[in-house]
Amino acid sequence: MPSFENLGKKTIAMVLAGGRGERLGPLTWRRAEPSVAFGGKYKIIDFALSNLFNSGIRKVYILTQYQAYSLNKHIRESWGKWTGLGEFYVAISPETRSESEQWFKGTADAILQYLRFVESSQADYVAVFGGDHIYRMDVSQMINQHHEYGADLTIAAIEVPAEGAKRFGIISVDDHCRVTRFEEKPDRPQTMAGKKSCFASMGNYIFSTRKLIEVLLEANKKHEKLDFGRHVIPMMLERGDRVFAYDFRDNLIPGMNDEEKGYWKDVGTLDAYYDANMDLIRQEPQLNLYNYDWPILTNQGNHPPAKTVFDCDGHRGQNIDSYVSGGCITSGGTVRGSILGPRCHVKSHSLVEDSILFEKVQVGRNARIKKAIIDKGVVIPDGAVIGYDREADLGRGYTVTESGIVVVPRKE
Repeated sequence: MPSFENLGKKTIAMVLAGGRGERLGPLTWRRAEPSVAFGGKYKIIDFALSNLFNSGIRKVYILTQYQAYSLNKHIRESWGKWTGLGEFYVAISPETRSESEQWFKGTADAILQYLRFVESSQADYVAVFGGDHIYRMDVSQMINQHHEYGADLTIAAIEVPAEGAKRFGIISVDDHCRVTRFEEKPDRPQTMAGKKSCFASMGNYIFSTRKLIEVLLEANKKHEKLDFGRHVIPMMLERGDRVFAYDFRDNLIPGMNDEEKGYWKDVGTLDAYYDANMDLIRQEPQLNLYNYDWPILTNQGNHPPAKTVFDCDGHRGQNIDSYVSGGCITSGGTVRGSILGPRCHVKSHSLVEDSILFEKVQVGRNARIKKAIIDKGVVIPDGAVIGYDREADLGRGYTVTESGIVVVPRKE
């Protein structure tokens, strides 16, 4: 049987990173969801790309579309520099012509538009992955199962509570993990035998290359807005193709602790995004970013270390139970239970609690901020109070979730 390394070399990846992420507005008003910051210095897409990179897959196309500039720039300045001869991590967007603009019309249509890259790749396998989830995964283990089972398609799957399963593609399997039924976002999701949970698609697929080309060309004759969950997978099941599920709970990576096993987060809502960030700064987080055996890679930037300034009663710069990125200065203020992106500045007598600050946020003197998400480059004026009065925050034009998270957007 070929080794993991050899299978990785026979695989190319297509990462779907063009989503609008409307439920994350206003954070996605000017950027695609995969380009949203996470954990201070990272972007959401860095997790999918790090998984591929660490798994030995070094030929990757990132398909961007909505508000693609910042994401393309991030790929170019980081991932585009880390590959060797014959390797690449490259962002590509829909090609336009003077007579029309041909945007992606579905997840499968995005691959179809660039099928020529698949056809010319000489790869045996194609990994089609989403770029908007937070998790660690050794993709080579999924490829190995795909090869061992002689599969045409393997779908990464995870157990989810039945009450939230409507948002997913729901899978039924036989005793050998072969998929017997697939329903895309059903009103009444089918639960697993004896459980109050469902087996759900993670939106990550391994295709045998020839089969992918064949089914996309066939499905394109029948459907205009071509989608994997709604069209391609059901068609493959009808044809009798060999479709299997890969149980993500079986995936193990070096340095993983027991709590992280099966960790996968859809951060597509403000509440889910906030909660996943806040988990990082717990004493024992479920996702341990300090696992150097499986690092999450990103553009580090040329930032000096973070620092605190002043050390006297009532005027002490301090960061407590927080993630503070490079280039940050806490000058006579207090940061507690928060995450600061690069180059933030918290000035004297200010308090930032339970909050997420994106890059280059400036917090003025005597400000108080609680349970807030502050977008990139926002300047908080002296004496501002955010997160203490819901009606006042709404009156300022901020977004406030039902759980009380305040989002302060960038100005035009």
